Amino acid sequence: MPIPNLSRRAFLAGGAAAGALAVSGGWNRAFAAPLLTVESLTLDVNGKAAKVFAVKGPAGEGIFAKEGDRLSGAVLNASDTPAVMHWHGQIFAPPDQDRARPDGGELAPGGTDQGDFLLTPGTHWMHSHTLSEQQLLAAPLVTREADAGEVQDVVVMLHDFSFRSPEEILARLGGSSAHGGHGMGVTMQGMAMPGMDHSGHGMGGMGAMGGGMPASPSAGQMGHGMAGGMMAHANDVDYDAFLANRRTLADPETVQVEKGGRVRLRIINGGTATAFFISVPSLKPRCIAVDGSPCVPVEADAFPLAQGQRIDLIVDIPTGGGAFPVLAQVEASPRRTGLVLATAGASVARIAESADRPQGLVDLTFEAHLAATKPLAPRKADRIVPIMLGEEAGYRWTINGRIYGEAKPFEVSSGERVELTFMNPTTMSHPMHLHGHHFQVVGIGGRRFPGAVRDTVMVPPQMSVTIAFDAGAKGEWFLHCHHLYHMATGMMAVVKVA
Repeated sequence: MPIPNLSRRAFLAGGAAAGALAVSGGWNRAFAAPLLTVESLTLDVNGKAAKVFAVKGPAGEGIFAKEGDRLSGAVLNASDTPAVMHWHGQIFAPPDQDRARPDGGELAPGGTDQGDFLLTPGTHWMHSHTLSEQQLLAAPLVTREADAGEVQDVVVMLHDFSFRSPEEILARLGGSSAHGGHGMGVTMQGMAMPGMDHSGHGMGGMGAMGGGMPASPSAGQMGHGMAGGMMAHANDVDYDAFLANRRTLADPETVQVEKGGRVRLRIINGGTATAFFISVPSLKPRCIAVDGSPCVPVEADAFPLAQGQRIDLIVDIPTGGGAFPVLAQVEASPRRTGLVLATAGASVARIAESADRPQGLVDLTFEAHLAATKPLAPRKADRIVPIMLGEEAGYRWTINGRIYGEAKPFEVSSGERVELTFMNPTTMSHPMHLHGHHFQVVGIGGRRFPGAVRDTVMVPPQMSVTIAFDAGAKGEWFLHCHHLYHMATGMMAVVKVA
């Protein structure tokens, strides 16, 4: 199922984009329910058939809208597996929350649910929240900003993929689902990396919590570190393939672009357990937004992208044209995926699925150089909450020493300025995601700074990260690690807004 990649002219004039969304306002066209359908289908992955999911909208995979539109319509689960739909990155006002059930409920096969809420501008996505993301139950949810300008939008949806069953991956990792009695289904696949020890023994104190920051963002500075006396690591799931818009580099998507044109790459990391480094080797990309929120432009050779995060990159196509790979390389690995931007008539060379050398681990070098163009208003925190991330025997991942279901919610009041400080003495990074809110990164280690506005932030081993947000709509909102195996085995809590 292709992801539409649209020029601004096509988007505004209608054409191929005119059926992209059944919304109230903006499109002047009605569609019969359902608006979205979750289906099972068979996909060829490097010559082998795989059963996966697709989230189909009126004009292909996903939802593509304009700022000011509402998502209004039914979600149908036409697959043979229970499903949950999470609207990742959407900010709900209280009336919307009542109607939209933003954290959803489990839809049985054949079941439907109604969505009706104002869409949050920016590059966002929707996914199952049951770990069937690894079976591609995820799709773009992009709301084009009113000030996006004359630019061609190219959406890149990244996935990690395994032919192995979810039960096998969990058994090989040595863990079990912490969500059995709490309404969170588990669908997982993969295999543990040989020699990985998740016993959690010998975990020391937090130490200095990573107070020093390198001078400038560079992928070459990303390196391995120590966590509690143990070597930090990544990629505890050995995937069979990495996909960009459902294709590998053995047969990548080629998106036609205009000579001398400007392209906005809207890149979504829908991976279950994989962080990537994004690069456009022959162009000079600049980051203009993260997690759908605008930032002061930053250039870099490679941009880290944790699980659940999004990044918007602007690239200018040379007037002479050509073919330009957009690559996503797995952290701590030479493996990669991607697609190609190409002008008419350009020759597209084959791209190896392995780079010349592996990347290091994702750290906070790039994060420390980000600044929001629309930051939170300066204000003293009303509530400060320490969040200790933990690793225990049996692949058990905890928040403040407890797994999901064992602890009471973190209680805050609507309108309060809340600060959470994540501290990570474990051997792995944790991309921490808060539902229903955007937050600002305001501290790394002991350094305070006005950073990016996000909904997902990476917390590497032996580091601390502080975020601030204004508590929004009343209700219970998940706070969890977006390495979804960590979430499934315990690293999830609830923020209760009263």
